[in-house]
Amino acid sequence: MMDEQLSIKVQIVERFYPLKIKRQDEEKIRKAARLINDKVLQYKQRYTDKDTQDFIAMAALQFVINLMDCEQQQNVVSLEEELGVLSSELDNLLK
Repeated sequence: MMDEQLSIKVQIVERFYPLKIKRQDEEKIRKAARLINDKVLQYKQRYTDKDTQDFIAMAALQFVINLMDCEQQQNVVSLEEELGVLSSELDNLLK
């Protein structure tokens, strides 16, 4: 059954986090942790005068900004679709 729970440990930077997840979410969660670790490593290599908490905060900020950009693009697409439907309805009414 695809809904069964799975217990995993995910490493983010120097800590392990035990999680109970849906089996089908495992790949997505592990990929997310890998992306976080990769981004933190990039910051560690670029800035040597900061600590790990700073790198995690900077990575979180970058990921949330990217998420907000994606949400904004999705809203624009939805708005364009709605305007297209309204335009079609107006064309039909004016015929």
